[in-house]
Amino acid sequence: MWVPEPAELSDVELLLDGAFRPLRGLLTADEVESVRTRQRLDADVPWPEPIILTVPEEVAAAEEIELRDAEGAPVAVIRNETPWSDAVGAHPAGPIAAAEEPTGVLRRMRPPADRVRAALPAGPVLGVLPEAPLHHRELAQIRQLAAEIRAHVLVLPRMIGPRPEALVQSVLAARPELPEGSTIVPVPLVRRADPKRDALLAAHVAAAYGATHLVSGGPLERAPIQVLEAPEVVRDNADRWRPAAQVAPAESRPGLSDECLRELLDSGAELPDWFTTPAIAEHQRRLHPPLAARGFTVLFTGLSGAGKSTLARALRDQLSRHDHRAVTLLDGDVVRRTLCEGLGFSAEDRSRNVRRIGYVAAEVTRHGGAAICAPIAPYHADRDAVRRMVHEAGGFVLVHVATPLGECERRDRKGLYRKARSGSLPEFTGVSAPYEVPDDADLVLDTSELSQDEAVELVVALLRERGWVRSWTSV
Repeated sequence: MWVPEPAELSDVELLLDGAFRPLRGLLTADEVESVRTRQRLDADVPWPEPIILTVPEEVAAAEEIELRDAEGAPVAVIRNETPWSDAVGAHPAGPIAAAEEPTGVLRRMRPPADRVRAALPAGPVLGVLPEAPLHHRELAQIRQLAAEIRAHVLVLPRMIGPRPEALVQSVLAARPELPEGSTIVPVPLVRRADPKRDALLAAHVAAAYGATHLVSGGPLERAPIQVLEAPEVVRDNADRWRPAAQVAPAESRPGLSDECLRELLDSGAELPDWFTTPAIAEHQRRLHPPLAARGFTVLFTGLSGAGKSTLARALRDQLSRHDHRAVTLLDGDVVRRTLCEGLGFSAEDRSRNVRRIGYVAAEVTRHGGAAICAPIAPYHADRDAVRRMVHEAGGFVLVHVATPLGECERRDRKGLYRKARSGSLPEFTGVSAPYEVPDDADLVLDTSELSQDEAVELVVALLRERGWVRSWTSV
């Protein structure tokens, strides 16, 4: 049994849906090498991106591997015919089959690709794979292209980001503005690092669902279907979006740039009617709530005795008095007695401790709360992992409490440093275990030079500067 990473699980689901046609399973070592070097499978069939899983060696040794989602539900079974390994790790390879019937509303909205393909009308089919809500401009482009080639419209919203369900709902809200009878099927197609390979993979997925044409940002070599660039449309004096060739320069009006849209959403301002419909705007706000309504995490890191817990508690008190969010304090000592009970102080257990804190902080952030964390968090990799988890859900601030080691030892009421120096307390950060000083901290505080109130005010000032908290009157 194995639980893949979320991006890997998305690929598994697309394999099960038949969206990666002609693939029937995970690629062999030879196929991966061929795809990476020639963008072709061994049978000389064009294919842009390796589809693989990375698992522990003991898992890769099994003849059959059951894959489960993060909640433990069975998803698929791999018949592991030709496992292989490389510098990254071990990789199963072979056909893949569903473990049980799909469940969940979004999953049921994704019939197999061949069923979608069979239900489409005869003639051209225009594929669209949006990663963001469709507003009046994008909808006008789709309508224009569909009319020009007399095509049925197939919209395949890419279920990416922290709230894929909100993106799907925003596309469904745009249905009245799409050509009549348009087909909408969400696909869990994660974004690839290489933009060209990503666009090609999107074209293969669109073709698997029955598209004959694809709306894309530019030309694509080796695409399995015809690629069309989105036509230029402009807003006229009557606030209609029309083909640019039909609108005189004097009659055109400016649109809304991505930067301006982000500023409006960050501030909570209304989106103009000429830009989108009220229904789509509501879903856009769910995807991108105002900064002042969004959750955030503050992670204090530093040596034992640096003042992390003191500052974390003081910040919690300030936010609890003046901010509307529910505040959750994840202090190092308290967490080790509860969430991380049983973990020791080896490098591996230290990492588990910090990443568990990060997971909880990300969930608090996702639901609009404020998480304040105060572990030692000695390693770059773990702090980066927490940053990534939280960034998917909301705001993140890393505060390095850089109080000098000598001052930390002077404050040591528990005698921990003395025990560490004598050798009776092994694996103690700053003495017998390393502390990797952050080079990416958003704020650096030395509590030997700042009072508690001064340090907390600097944190609050940064939160205000980033728009996550509003100004308040001290009382």
